[in-house]
Amino acid sequence: MSKQVFAGLLLLPSCLLAQAPQGADAELALLKAAVKSSQMAGDNAWMLVSSALVLMMTGPGLALFYCGLVRKKNVLGTMMQSFAMMAFITLLWAVCGYSLVFAPGNGFIGGFRYLFLQGVGAEPNASYAPTIPHQTFMVYQLMFAIITPALIAGAFAERVRFGAMLLFSTLWAFLVYFPLAHMVWGEGGFLNASLGGRFPLLDFAGGTVVHISSGFSALVTALYIGKRGGYPQEAMKPHNLVLSFIGACLLWVGWFGFNAGSALAASSLATSAFVATHFASAAGAASWMLAEKFRSGKASALGGISGAVAGLATVTEGAGFVQPFAAVLIGLVAGALCYYMVAVVKEKFGYDDSLDVFGVHGIGGLTGCALTGIFATRAVNAIFKLPNGQPAPVGLIDGNAMQVVNQLAGAGIGIVVAVVGTLIALRVTEFFTPLRIEEREEETGMDLALHGEEGYNFEG
Repeated sequence: MSKQVFAGLLLLPSCLLAQAPQGADAELALLKAAVKSSQMAGDNAWMLVSSALVLMMTGPGLALFYCGLVRKKNVLGTMMQSFAMMAFITLLWAVCGYSLVFAPGNGFIGGFRYLFLQGVGAEPNASYAPTIPHQTFMVYQLMFAIITPALIAGAFAERVRFGAMLLFSTLWAFLVYFPLAHMVWGEGGFLNASLGGRFPLLDFAGGTVVHISSGFSALVTALYIGKRGGYPQEAMKPHNLVLSFIGACLLWVGWFGFNAGSALAASSLATSAFVATHFASAAGAASWMLAEKFRSGKASALGGISGAVAGLATVTEGAGFVQPFAAVLIGLVAGALCYYMVAVVKEKFGYDDSLDVFGVHGIGGLTGCALTGIFATRAVNAIFKLPNGQPAPVGLIDGNAMQVVNQLAGAGIGIVVAVVGTLIALRVTEFFTPLRIEEREEETGMDLALHGEEGYNFEG
């Protein structure tokens, strides 16, 4: 067989290859193996790119977004909180984190099969991603574990010790992230929709695991640690919105890896999640700016980028389950609702969630969880099957009203785990080290007081 003919056959769908003459069994097997190898190569390439995109969301994306919103004396200290998660959570994941989430265990936590990444190699793990190396799946999931505690740091920005933040984040990963991620995504998980969980929760890319958990944990930390000195009497304006603008745009781009990558293949489902992600972000930005214009008379740059992030956080849960215009509706709701939480509710109750993690990620994640139960459809993702193997209704618009109940139950479990786990992590951290920097250090700023550096030096 010539190379040209062989290359042409590789482009044929597998269903056509199956119709090859019976006398060519050996060639047929060879061609099927080549097609499978091509699919695995394409899926693996997409997932490695997605892994890099999600890591980019933490550094530089989140680091820039957060550091521009604080005062200039805290710019490096804020960036270090995101950067540190890239280092320390990676090591924790390699030792035991991945195993506790994705190894077989019980309904609430994984086991020890993959401790120190034993058995995590080039062969796919058929339970999760049958067309990519197990190691690729592992490193992709690591990027979610990195960004989630980094999000929480925005709630206590400008007033927590670096060492205390590291200890708290480590404890929080064990008490909140690892068990919740296993319950939703892990084999045998209590909330796992694809593997028969008790309350099958549709969480495509982390609306509950990442955003609800980090957002409600952020509220607990803000209330527990207390307000910044001078808040709210003293104006604490962002020192560099240009940095935040760049960071938000990097988050928007990186979120395609976050959501579309969660298809775990270079597939039409990845395309659907990609489209839903972009449409929801655009709608969130427009909705926030319109609400801001209506209330205060001006649509700000900060409002625009905040609305985009709100739309992204809100659609994360349903990105792989909803159609494009449902994603637009999710984004429109997200922008206006999260703006109200930040501009009205936060001011009314007076809590100091420095960078509005609860108002954007907590409320956005909770809203997205409920709306996914309404708009999820088998036309996008036939995750449920009837006894005869046909696609079953997924969300309310499909005729499955019970899914809204499952979504709310899953969100409630996520909130309880986040609140209780965060309180325990804070108390244990406080037992070993003070959480807050001293008053004089807060006046000096984290950069000099904790790191001995300055973000800006204009001498000479």
